Amino acid sequence: MSRAEGRGLYDGLGNAIVTAVRNSVCARSALNRVPESVRIDGKVCLVTGANRGLGKAVAVELARRGGRVIMACRSGHPEAGEDVKLQSASDAVEMIPVDMSDLRSVHRLCDELKEKNTVIDIAVLNAGLAAMRARRTPQGFETMFAVHFLANRVMVDRWLNDGLLRHGSEYCDPARIVFVASETHRSAGPIDFESLGAYRDHRGARAALAQYCSSKLHMCTYAKELSRRLNPAGSEAVAVAVHALCPGAIASGIAREAPAILKPIVGPVMRLLFQSPEKASEPVIYLCCAEEAGARTGIYLHMMVEKPMSALASDEANGAKLWEASAELVANHARTVEGG
Repeated sequence: MSRAEGRGLYDGLGNAIVTAVRNSVCARSALNRVPESVRIDGKVCLVTGANRGLGKAVAVELARRGGRVIMACRSGHPEAGEDVKLQSASDAVEMIPVDMSDLRSVHRLCDELKEKNTVIDIAVLNAGLAAMRARRTPQGFETMFAVHFLANRVMVDRWLNDGLLRHGSEYCDPARIVFVASETHRSAGPIDFESLGAYRDHRGARAALAQYCSSKLHMCTYAKELSRRLNPAGSEAVAVAVHALCPGAIASGIAREAPAILKPIVGPVMRLLFQSPEKASEPVIYLCCAEEAGARTGIYLHMMVEKPMSALASDEANGAKLWEASAELVANHARTVEGG
């Protein structure tokens, strides 16, 4: 790691620690944790990036509440599935491999769900990463753009086209789609629609953070537009509830990227001030399980506090532009897949 990269990462970690302290001191939970008595028995729950961290904690809690959990994550982590079964005391857990940075892998996941006629009640789109250096996906996209936004767009499109999302009616609750986003979407500049999806190199913590913020803005803007399109204004009931959240700062493996001189400090400070994945899962579980979250759509939570998304993410014109521009990327990729 270069000296400049070290300084950038130091700044980023410092800002994250300051934010975590401010959140823990100033935040006032407007929402209560979903009581243990609230069950989702038999509901099919798909969680991406479920092999560790927040995704694994969510998978455990959904299984504990009676959900049939599909852990959609990169292969090579069979012990994660066994651990979720053990912690939740449930055998209704299966793992399906998917690499969210490879759209062909996303299509294979959707093909398997279609073949099994798996109708999804709850989808938690949690898979994510913060890459210090730009990497190209097999389809030529920047990895964070692909994982945080485009792969989710492809996957939800497939579910809708294949009839795998349960629509609400007088006989059943609507499916819920929950995007794990980030408050950093507020720091991103306007979306560059002219070169949407174009690969851009980035090196160092500051450039990586800018790309991360941008990819989360894409995610939030898409979530808001998806909510509008699935639930048109004037609809009497929610067809599919689409929500998003920022779970807040989570104690994770980010300290591994810190300069060696900072590791003895950063690790303990993070463990002291940042939330555990289990604590951070509470707003996710609220959006997945709370009765009131199934009767509404378009909720955005920062931890357990409801608030609006940024003006850019909420703007209907931006949402429509992103929908149309990304539809072309999705269509071009689909033609490549069909052509072999």
